[in-house]
Amino acid sequence: PLPVTSVSIYDYKPSPETGVLFEIHYPEKYNVFTRVNISYWEGKDFRTMLYKDFFKGKTVFNHWLPGICYSNITFQLVSEATFNKSTLVEYSGISHEPKQHRTAPYPPRNISVRIVNLNKNNWEEQSGSYPEESFLRSQDTVGKDKLFHFTDVTPEIPSGNISSGWPDFNSSDYETTSQPYWWVSASAAPESEDELVSVLPMEYENNNTLSETEKSTSGSFSFSPVQMILSWLPPKPPTAFDGFHIHIEREENFTEYLTVDEEAHEFVAELKEPGKYKLSVTTFSSSGSCETRKSQSAKSLSFYISPSGEWIEELTEKPQHVSVHVLSSTTALMSWTSSQENYNGTIVSVVSLTCQKQKESQRLEKQYCTQVNSSKSIIENLVPGAQYQVVMYLRKGPLVGPPSDPVTFAIVPTGIKDLMLYPLGPTAVVLSWTRPYLGVFRKYVVEMFYFNPTTMTSEWTTYYEIAATVSLTASVRIANLLPAWYYNFRVTMVTWGDPELSCCDSSTISFITAPVAPEITSVEYFNSLLYISWTYGDDTTDLSHSRMLHWMVVAEGKKKIKKSVTRNVMTAILSLPPGDIYNLSVTACTERGSNTSMLRLVKL
Repeated sequence: PLPVTSVSIYDYKPSPETGVLFEIHYPEKYNVFTRVNISYWEGKDFRTMLYKDFFKGKTVFNHWLPGICYSNITFQLVSEATFNKSTLVEYSGISHEPKQHRTAPYPPRNISVRIVNLNKNNWEEQSGSYPEESFLRSQDTVGKDKLFHFTDVTPEIPSGNISSGWPDFNSSDYETTSQPYWWVSASAAPESEDELVSVLPMEYENNNTLSETEKSTSGSFSFSPVQMILSWLPPKPPTAFDGFHIHIEREENFTEYLTVDEEAHEFVAELKEPGKYKLSVTTFSSSGSCETRKSQSAKSLSFYISPSGEWIEELTEKPQHVSVHVLSSTTALMSWTSSQENYNGTIVSVVSLTCQKQKESQRLEKQYCTQVNSSKSIIENLVPGAQYQVVMYLRKGPLVGPPSDPVTFAIVPTGIKDLMLYPLGPTAVVLSWTRPYLGVFRKYVVEMFYFNPTTMTSEWTTYYEIAATVSLTASVRIANLLPAWYYNFRVTMVTWGDPELSCCDSSTISFITAPVAPEITSVEYFNSLLYISWTYGDDTTDLSHSRMLHWMVVAEGKKKIKKSVTRNVMTAILSLPPGDIYNLSVTACTERGSNTSMLRLVKL
């Protein structure tokens, strides 16, 4: 087969310690192969294997060892065929550039930290003054001490950024030499490898340019350094690694990076400054021709050293069973449980989910559009109709524990007020209403309830939806109503939340539409009796379910004669004497309204 032209190797993201993603490119036209031969050096051991699970030139290979440098990685396409009970095999050449890849080592395990208070007298100078140096001094297991600093700039007057080497006084190089220039006094010399050395630069003690006034105004340093013992276990086998990186951060502004070899499982340092510390230990692998690679970060440790030397451990547990109880339309109360009893406060972080869904010009709330943190368990200044997300943290001093699972809650909208109805005739009305000033919502939903003669059912149906605006008033025209019909109208405010909340079903108004005007069709006079007939609506008009009560027939001449007729009959007989002129009318009457036909002039 034709050879592979190019190769790319990526981390297999779910498991970069043991897995890689191979991507190979090769001529596809008229190029037949059945498997791929992968060859590589695993450290100092040569490996080769046949692999067939390539799909479109890609495959996941999850069988490597963590931290190993895999070099000279090559791919050959293999073509196989069986003929006459014998197998024919051909390998392609190698035309691509050999690759190399180092898998990530596993992180160290069981990282822990201990703080031990030291004797303050061993650190104080006779004058009570203390020079400003790095916040950290480390001590290894053979008595070597190193002073670590944050900046590379050394001021002319040694005020705190002086780097000093820490020689090994147990080695032969120092057995016959005199004391170094920065050695304080014989009493400060260590009696054993486990003791700590207090080191002050000679330039600071013997600096004649500092006056006694300057020395006295510098004040005494009251913080007693403490000893930090950081320990861990090696990564789980079979990880290949060459040491550990230690990252120490103080007050999020000062950082120390330290490296120890693979045999070290403990790091001892003296912390000379109070504050909040954050520690992490990572494994690194550097042997071989591949680039050095460190492990993914194991869980970092945090603690706080108070100015009085008190050690406050990190909070490792997140609040459990966090819930929100809505007390009113503007306040809510947080509740939670925790098995940890060593915390002395909480942080409640609140952000509005509704605010982000609205256009900035239409936002009806301002308070929680960005995340707001509070130490109170009562959340105030909430807006009716808004939806919020709350995360809670336990706090002890300046240390903050992990966040709780987010809790989402919503405030029910207050609903509209002053719902008014204005009739526009037998088949149309106008609804108008106002909303409270404090509130947030997505839309108004206008619904109506009536008996539908087509489906023979009565139910609430949505007539119209109106998008929310900053206006405090709104109105809508409702048309195509049935005359002389009973309707209930409702306007609710619907929120942005998921699920949506709405309010309120009590915002309703009922109304009976006016009837249409009857039409007089015939008038006949015979033997002092006036026969009147009329029609109402069209052929589809349903009187059986309408709110029509009766007809009122009126003949107005010298005398005014009225006659009420049941709604099922559309004829009437009036007894009128001859020789007079009458105005005839028929009125359709409902509970709340009426409508009269055109007048008909009759001369008897």
